[in-house]
Amino acid sequence: MTVQDDVGDLRLLDETRVVHAVVPSPVGPLTLVAHDGGLSALLLPDSKYEAVQGPFGERVDDAFDEVRRQLDEYFAGTRTEFDLPLHLIGTTFQKRVWRGLLRIPYGQTRSYGDLAAEIGLDPRTSSRAVGAANGRNRIAIVVPCHRVIGADGSLTGFAAGLDRKRFLLGHEAKGRPREHLLF
Repeated sequence: MTVQDDVGDLRLLDETRVVHAVVPSPVGPLTLVAHDGGLSALLLPDSKYEAVQGPFGERVDDAFDEVRRQLDEYFAGTRTEFDLPLHLIGTTFQKRVWRGLLRIPYGQTRSYGDLAAEIGLDPRTSSRAVGAANGRNRIAIVVPCHRVIGADGSLTGFAAGLDRKRFLLGHEAKGRPREHLLF
């Protein structure tokens, strides 16, 4: 996965445009946004943070062929990792948390405390901050914020609703032995 903070990767689009597309998925229409040549947002329907994502730019549906292909493979159950250029837009701390999310393997979950520890923070003092940064992730599914659950194993907040989080976790659990189910 190519992650860009300030400079784009030209594999997706030219780096001077902000463009978007809306694509169908099993969880409803997804809004894809590219900025500076990398995917900067993948918004699920009804996301409570959709209004703060910034300008979506011109609608250019054919600019996202590779993103669509990889999402189709993910939902078909044949892709467990994404290989897309990303353009993370957030604070240094948020980007640190989001990079931690990228290291959570398909079909596994972490608590907010586990994620804090994995990125080198004290879980006793950082779990809430990690949770807040997780909630501000703009690139759902690809940066798998849905894989973070409560310390007791419960499903906790998800910007697009717990039903969609449950669907994504269940999708990733298909075909796994019962003892490996996520929730």
